[in-house]
Amino acid sequence: MALDITTFTNADAGAWRPGNNAGGSSLFKALGHPLIAEPAAGLARRLGEAGPIAVYDPLGQFAAFAALYDISGWDLAGVFVQRLEEVGTTFAGHAARPVTELAETDGRTLFVAAFDSARLRAQIAHLLPDGVAVTGFDDLRLPDGMLSDPTTYLAPLNFATNFAFLRDSADQRTRIVTANYWAAYGAADPALWLCLFDADGSVLAQWEEPLPAANASVVLDSRELRARFGLGDFAGSLFIHAVRIAGHDVVKYALDTVDGAGGVVSCTHDANAWPADLYAGMPAPEDGESLVLWIQNSHPTPIAAGAIGVNLVGSQDIARLDAPIPPFGTHALDIASLLPDARWPAQIEVQAGRYFVRPRYEVFRDGGPRRIAHANVERTDLRPDPAIPALARTMGKGYILPLPVLPLAEFETEILPTPMATCQDELPVALALYDADGAEIDRRFLGRLARRDSRPVDIGAWLAETGGTLPTGYGHVELVYDFRDGGAADGWLHGLARFRQRASGHRAETIFGAHIYNTPLTYRDEPQSYAGPPPGLSTRLFLRLGPAPADTLCHLIYPASQPWHGRSATDLILHDGGGREVTRTRIEIPCGGARHWRYTEMFDADARAAAGENAYAIVRDPTCRLFGFHGLVEDGRAFSLDHMFGF
Repeated sequence: MALDITTFTNADAGAWRPGNNAGGSSLFKALGHPLIAEPAAGLARRLGEAGPIAVYDPLGQFAAFAALYDISGWDLAGVFVQRLEEVGTTFAGHAARPVTELAETDGRTLFVAAFDSARLRAQIAHLLPDGVAVTGFDDLRLPDGMLSDPTTYLAPLNFATNFAFLRDSADQRTRIVTANYWAAYGAADPALWLCLFDADGSVLAQWEEPLPAANASVVLDSRELRARFGLGDFAGSLFIHAVRIAGHDVVKYALDTVDGAGGVVSCTHDANAWPADLYAGMPAPEDGESLVLWIQNSHPTPIAAGAIGVNLVGSQDIARLDAPIPPFGTHALDIASLLPDARWPAQIEVQAGRYFVRPRYEVFRDGGPRRIAHANVERTDLRPDPAIPALARTMGKGYILPLPVLPLAEFETEILPTPMATCQDELPVALALYDADGAEIDRRFLGRLARRDSRPVDIGAWLAETGGTLPTGYGHVELVYDFRDGGAADGWLHGLARFRQRASGHRAETIFGAHIYNTPLTYRDEPQSYAGPPPGLSTRLFLRLGPAPADTLCHLIYPASQPWHGRSATDLILHDGGGREVTRTRIEIPCGGARHWRYTEMFDADARAAAGENAYAIVRDPTCRLFGFHGLVEDGRAFSLDHMFGF
């Protein structure tokens, strides 16, 4: 059974309620914060010993507390609600009663399930029998000094949190890279409050990390943290809370995994801040590979044995993990122990039950380096949208999923459409192949793919079959809806891109979803914007630059749902670790085209020396929205790739 908390709200879902902002809920973050977990558990225990408890639940938030903390010992004298529509609903065997009946309670303590509850308490003060003690969520607040908006506790800026997978051992280390973008929005004293958990959920270290100057790079290296806090080997979760911030309530980062010698292994995007019911887009292993799913319990409550499961996409046969995971603990699940016959190109669905953030999976290959990538959120709240098939009349291509075709001389590229919503029983799609100059080379109708279908397209084999070429040697593909044979769509179109470095055999994979690009006409929340309402018609992407011996690669794509500016006006702006601009260079990407480049080729040795350690680049374009992929590469040895982020 899924954890009874709300972690994500569709922007189209309707009315706003406190702590339930579009995109991610602040309530579960507030109740499950590592600093609050022990006081909240203690409060729950004390109330279990305090005699009859009356609960006032004016905002429908008590269920989240009960999901995270043990209230089995409470002697419930009644649950009272404010909204007449909720009267009669049942919780813990009690039918909710109108708050006007509170005077009849025999409870000795009233638990008010709301933050900022002074007004709510004042409204019912006259209904409380004499001698009733009052407690509730307001006794579980973080210190005001950690808050960006102390007047509205569940304001999204107060709970800009995320988890990262952090590991350090003799043969593996991890490195988180981001920038202090909050100061650029006006935050005067931002910092990161950090808590590092071991695999068993025990706290290894807890501290506040001051943030450097506005736009300066932020690097959290597992090896440095290990030395700072005197730690041994570990593999667990780093909880990240950006405090006293402004402008942006999402913690974004790149996570690099490197081997003990400093060589690149993998990179992944941030984890997403909201645990989901389901994840998908995890490919089954090939022969000679083993697959591990890293489950990071994101809550102060244990995950019971049997609560987590995996199945092949399109199959209802779910294999369950018969082991508990402690609060904030991390578990390495060997997929073969549950799905021993799963093989590529099958895809694996994760029954996550809202217990953990978007997970990493690690692939071990016989005789080769390991790699790490991430699964993606599978939506449960979508339905087919009957308006999408008609979008072509006004939106041209409409929803586009652009994915890179890396230089063919160095890499192999495969593309796999991936069902990423429970309503997707079919995907009516086509795949278009573009050269870097924007010319469409070929287009292939993939059909109305059934949910169980898993049909990768090998770009090299496609070109060999048709006798085609990519004149520039690289380019991109666009996965788009194609309704020539009918079918339904919901806009949440995803695909997996897999790459193989020819010289080493090392692989990398990345997954992403479709958006509408580069049109002034809007549909729902598309084209998306980094800040503010749609349409998003500009670019600001962050490119972390990896340490030697790795070079950094970047693959930029200029997709357009309708014809847009003929060429981009894209500045690549090199910053040193302190956030100061070192130099910039202008590139132009044809509309519908791409540009693949490397750090050492784009910026000369003098510029790189001036940028120094922990440098980064900003990809900035005020004229169009680009989509980008970044990675680290060691020629002949290994490489990594994932999608970029902006802020």
